[in-house]
Amino acid sequence: MIAELPGWLPRSPRTLVGIGDDAAVLATPDGRVVATTDFLLEGQHFRRDTSSARDVGHKAAARSLADVAAMGAVPSALLVALAAPADLPVSWVRELAAGLAAECARVPGASVIGGDTARAAGVMLAVTGLGDLAGRAPVLRSGAAPGDVVAVAGPLGHAAAGLALLSAGITEGPLVTAQRRPAPPYDAGPQAADLGATAMIDISDGLLADLGHIADSSGVLIDVSGAALSPGDPLIAAARAVGSAALEWVLTGGEDHSLVATFPPGVPLPPRWKAIGTVRPGQGVVVDSRPWEHASGWDHFA
Repeated sequence: MIAELPGWLPRSPRTLVGIGDDAAVLATPDGRVVATTDFLLEGQHFRRDTSSARDVGHKAAARSLADVAAMGAVPSALLVALAAPADLPVSWVRELAAGLAAECARVPGASVIGGDTARAAGVMLAVTGLGDLAGRAPVLRSGAAPGDVVAVAGPLGHAAAGLALLSAGITEGPLVTAQRRPAPPYDAGPQAADLGATAMIDISDGLLADLGHIADSSGVLIDVSGAALSPGDPLIAAARAVGSAALEWVLTGGEDHSLVATFPPGVPLPPRWKAIGTVRPGQGVVVDSRPWEHASGWDHFA
């Protein structure tokens, strides 16, 4: 398996030394490197009986690539550490690599440049994402200011709806695909930076929870408009099918890895960026000027 891995994971032009040595060598045109890391754990982030190995590869790559994009950078490379049971079929790992490579292919120039393998009781992936700012200043969580507009690029609540459908035994459909293979709008991150975004984050734990990180870091109040977030027909139909609330998926559902950012007032937003709220003096996140009385998203240690 280890001998075959380089052939399963194509090398990008930025990779000067790839898989096969003690470490990789990556070209960094900007001179700065954006770096992030994420776990993907069997039983917590995916199940092998409901997601294919290729699905897992897509999701593992998307989590880290989206974090890089949320800094306003262009994702350039992934390092993937895999721990797995001894009886895991090599064909499963081959499909995992195919998913990783396919998700990287959504970002021109990005590729898997190395990693590690080990034995474990279940499948565990640790993915390090690297990116290039191409001369831009990084977009932090701490720059939002009163008067800014809050806008989102990408879907909200689709992955959460897909998880609910899977839990109810519904295994096909676009929302289930959104849970298995989130498709973040990676190029929207650098686009937001070029538009002058003051703060940005990817939505991994839930819109309200992740906006809370921006509010805390920036020392502001973020007021989200419920009307701007009205769920579409697919979410409403899914909510009826499983007895859930579609708006709650939109506000608190994670794993879409869409991007939410704040922009100075008056900045003309491209169609892909939808205004959903405003930044005001204060602290925290509210919906239609009222506190949200339920959980704001996924809590890893609750």
